[in-house]
Amino acid sequence: MAKGILEFDLNEPDDVMAHKRAVKATDMAIALHEISYNLKKRIGYELEGIDIKGGEVSNYEVLNMVFDRIHAQLNELNIDIDEILN
Repeated sequence: MAKGILEFDLNEPDDVMAHKRAVKATDMAIALHEISYNLKKRIGYELEGIDIKGGEVSNYEVLNMVFDRIHAQLNELNIDIDEILN
């Protein structure tokens, strides 16, 4: 069986960042899957519900809905973009 070992020098800032990214890789993949495959459906269902009730939603409100769902998904998986990019 092949093995791979990742080694990080946690005294080096660049390695600390690479370690954080490696540790969150699975959570980030799950979040991207959720965003890519399910977000559109969920927003669509929510908009249909509003439309059925006779409500109207502006483009800006739809944009906010999308980004709110993205941020909620990231928060649910404890993904802090600032932590893994800065």
